[in-house]
Amino acid sequence: MVIKERPFYQYFDWLLVLAPLVLTAIGIVMIYDTTNLTPGLDTSDLLHDFTFRQIVYAVFGLVVIFGLSAIDYHFYATIRWPIYLGTVALLTVVFAIGEITHGAQRWIDLSFFQLQPSELSKLVLVLVLAKFLADNEREISRWRTLIISLGLIGLPMVLVYLEPDLGTTLILGFIWLVMIIAAGLDWKQIVLMALLVIILLPLIWLTLQPYQKNRVMTFLNPEADPTGEGYNPLQARIAIGSGGIWGRGVGSSVQSQLRFLRIRHTDFIFSVIGEELGLWGGIFFFVVFAFIILRLLRAALIAHSTYGRLIAIGFAAALFFQSFVNLGMNLGLMPVTGIPLPFVSSGGSSLLTFMMMVGIVESILAHDKATHLRTSPDDKKKKALPKTPQYGEVWAYK
Repeated sequence: MVIKERPFYQYFDWLLVLAPLVLTAIGIVMIYDTTNLTPGLDTSDLLHDFTFRQIVYAVFGLVVIFGLSAIDYHFYATIRWPIYLGTVALLTVVFAIGEITHGAQRWIDLSFFQLQPSELSKLVLVLVLAKFLADNEREISRWRTLIISLGLIGLPMVLVYLEPDLGTTLILGFIWLVMIIAAGLDWKQIVLMALLVIILLPLIWLTLQPYQKNRVMTFLNPEADPTGEGYNPLQARIAIGSGGIWGRGVGSSVQSQLRFLRIRHTDFIFSVIGEELGLWGGIFFFVVFAFIILRLLRAALIAHSTYGRLIAIGFAAALFFQSFVNLGMNLGLMPVTGIPLPFVSSGGSSLLTFMMMVGIVESILAHDKATHLRTSPDDKKKKALPKTPQYGEVWAYK
């Protein structure tokens, strides 16, 4: 039977492409609203205009989605060690030449682009960890396998933590936890690890930077320091609350336009959305994020290989935790951690990283489906037939 080849993009999950683009488009409008419309900001230089740069990142991200989807995702397994070592090298270089902003050293200035290696590390570690867990699927309950997997993600986590970037460190830890559970970790080991984390919490607290401890304490009582660490959380709540059900309208926000809300185009962009689009606008964002996560999990369910399944699950874990923490931070349900809202906040590293994740998941869907359809029914029947007993073999039939 002859199977006619079809272009790989015909196997796409187009909804998985459309939903992030919707978030990105709304994000660009909000970035324009919070920067170009704000009095006193000079946006005449396109290279320093947040809106223009975000549009460029979005266009390049769309190209990245289609470019990565055309590559068979198994290729990433063959280059996992070079990209892993390259990521570790970039995380190390940050300490030597990285720019310090708001007390953290996370960015490498490439003149045309501010590279944040910790964002890229989320994608790379999922690819590396997925291959290791897939190769050791039958030994996942052995402590040796667990320790090695933790070692793979442990070094980048330590480097990210020392930047310091607690938010991304927690995301990497969450990715590892979800992936090892998805790989078949025994529940007894899960309980033991949970107990270990609880025991280590006092030690983790002692290693936090002073401003990180202040953020945790402010989360518990933001009114205690309304002009310091509690300022942004309080202003974010005011912005969201003032939006009401229908919002004030795009370009009509008070907290943003009068610059009461700081870092409004990155970490606290959802507060602007809440003020301008209201409760229904906020619900829309929650629904779209949930939809994207469900499409990623759907890709994991229909993937034909353990490697592809774990990649999709790892990316879903990264998107879930980062969006959950950012939205919770804006709503006052989580401490301020300084991580952007995926697809929405201003910033090239975050946007391109999540666009790359979408492209790789599309590759899983496209190449797995194409391989499945190229297999003729006759070949499938041959694979399903039992082999003929060889000399010296004894088969028992019921």
